[in-house]
Amino acid sequence: MDAARIKATIRDEALKLGFDAVGFAAPETAAATRAGLADFLAQGFHGEMDWLADRAEQRASPTGLWPDVKSVVVLGLNYAPERDPLSELDAHDRGYISVYARGRDYHDLIKGRLKTLAQKIASRWGPALKVFVDTAPVMEKPLAQAGGIGWQGKHTNLVSRGFGSWLFLGEIYLDLALPPDVAEDDHCGECRRCLDACPTRAFPGPYRLDARRCVSYLTIEHKGPIDAELRPLIGTRVYGCDDCLAVCPWNKFAVAARESGLQPRKALTGPALAELARLDDAAFRKLFSASPVKRIGRDRFLRNVLIAIGNSGEPTLAASARANLDDPSPLVRAMAVWALQRLDPAMALSLRNTHLACEDDASVRTEWASV
Repeated sequence: MDAARIKATIRDEALKLGFDAVGFAAPETAAATRAGLADFLAQGFHGEMDWLADRAEQRASPTGLWPDVKSVVVLGLNYAPERDPLSELDAHDRGYISVYARGRDYHDLIKGRLKTLAQKIASRWGPALKVFVDTAPVMEKPLAQAGGIGWQGKHTNLVSRGFGSWLFLGEIYLDLALPPDVAEDDHCGECRRCLDACPTRAFPGPYRLDARRCVSYLTIEHKGPIDAELRPLIGTRVYGCDDCLAVCPWNKFAVAARESGLQPRKALTGPALAELARLDDAAFRKLFSASPVKRIGRDRFLRNVLIAIGNSGEPTLAASARANLDDPSPLVRAMAVWALQRLDPAMALSLRNTHLACEDDASVRTEWASV
């Protein structure tokens, strides 16, 4: 079977498995892409994500990760919501969880299908191969653009003419040479809606992201207290952020995800902040079972919830903040102090000296001292 027919067969099998987009790319990375990665790391824009710097050489080129790779199959899975998710931010007593994290963990879903497709490829043509889904040093968005699936927009995420900004990506590296598809052009034009929509101004310029200011980074990857200057800008986002994705004009062509495993769970769509603030570790694990939210742990999640409570403007939520002043986690206690001060300064002031006298964590003492 010639290479064109092999590609067509792989594409058909991928679509049958439920993937929405399929592209083929050469195992190459443009010089400008490699330079962009180097600059991103040199500027320190990766923050605490040391794994980006530790494996930068492998990330910079597919052959750096696997020298035998001869072609890359890039797969996309649509996760578009049924409606504009940003309207949910108007409910100030409820937390906002990023669209991608409201259903089943996409890593497990996509990896299972990648393995199934890989087995079909291996059994039919026998190449050596490797599968990846967001857990290895793969510059997947440039590969997706090279494979014709979409282009890397000004918000640094992938944009597709057919699916807007809502595609999960996975890759299969093959030691089988297949002709690449035609790369997709950049169709952002003069538009800068994504840049202007960012609540924390995390974009130094088009196609450049300072992750240290990104709400998704701050609420997911960042492990400690969040800088006081950024907390008010996070709003009620308790896990991730969709602002730059949701405002993209190309979303008008997107259709809601058809994959059942990606359908949003009601409990994770606008959950009440008061209920989230009561989660102990067992309840947290139960609520976020099979969800990517679980990986950040209860304490970091409660940190986010209490920041959202502090930003809610809802005086009734002051009780939720006060209830966490004695939490076992210093991270949670510190943000409980901050939230209480925002919602009920008089109560915070009345409790200040008592808590300062018995608090042994420096970060929590700092928050009480600022009351």
